[in-house]
Amino acid sequence: MVQQKVFIDGEAGTTGLLIRERLENRADITLIQIAPDRRKDPTARGEALAAADVAVLCLPDDAAREAVALADQLPGGGPRILDASTAYRTASGWTYGFPELSAEQANAVRGARRVSNPGCYPTGAIALLRPLVDAGIIPADHPITINAVSGFSGGGKSMIAAYEAGTAPAFELYALGLEHKHLPELVAHAGLTRQPIFIPSVGNFRQGMLVSIPLHLDTLPGTPTVADIEAALAARYEGSGWVKVVPTAGQTKLEPEALNGSNMLELRVFGHPAKRQALLVARLDNLGKGASGAAVQNLALMLGLDQGQAARAA
Repeated sequence: MVQQKVFIDGEAGTTGLLIRERLENRADITLIQIAPDRRKDPTARGEALAAADVAVLCLPDDAAREAVALADQLPGGGPRILDASTAYRTASGWTYGFPELSAEQANAVRGARRVSNPGCYPTGAIALLRPLVDAGIIPADHPITINAVSGFSGGGKSMIAAYEAGTAPAFELYALGLEHKHLPELVAHAGLTRQPIFIPSVGNFRQGMLVSIPLHLDTLPGTPTVADIEAALAARYEGSGWVKVVPTAGQTKLEPEALNGSNMLELRVFGHPAKRQALLVARLDNLGKGASGAAVQNLALMLGLDQGQAARAA
């Protein structure tokens, strides 16, 4: 068996650690690692990049740009790169790493030299919105509101420390200036032309995520029904191993942690036909399909590795 060489630049962070855990027992991958005291050494990083088939960047945006610049200076442009930061998610020349985005996207990821791993919130919102925009059910300029709640593990070291110390609030809204770093990516890859109102929040649980989008059906062209919306989503994701459209079957509550530790993404369409209202909901692990699980899925595509093993690892 040919072993592919992977370097995780930033493996000490939350996403990097989980990617490493998913890869270290695979027989088809060799992990290139740097001694802890040399992780910020440009020479050591350059050597690791030069030795890798694919580099996975789990770094802040500026550090990710520095790593890409290092790679660009190597013979042949260095290794293929999978970037988990927000630096390149709408950049020209980069392929967006949501393989379920369209029928062609998985093949685009397979052949790309530069892949941007999606953000956690956009993964849920794009999965709900893009098929409906493509189908003409939701106009690209329709006013959209997106509400989302995440576990605190997505908030970085200081937030994680505050929650683990018991000093953080039980729940809080944030980004109330109606700006968030995920918005450009969300707009671009959902196919929207009007920026949605996006209200993220964090709860006192480690990981898990719900993304919800309310709709007044009478404001949409063609007067779609709840069943029409569910059918459009089901048609888009038919046969997907990772994204499932789940019938609501009278369900009236939904908790965010059920998919923790997996790479699954569940989509539901709740509705009240008489009121002509619907609620689209995505559930995922913000550290799974929202981060490290998605990275392993993309990495398997890029390296042409066994998807069965990818399923077990992710």
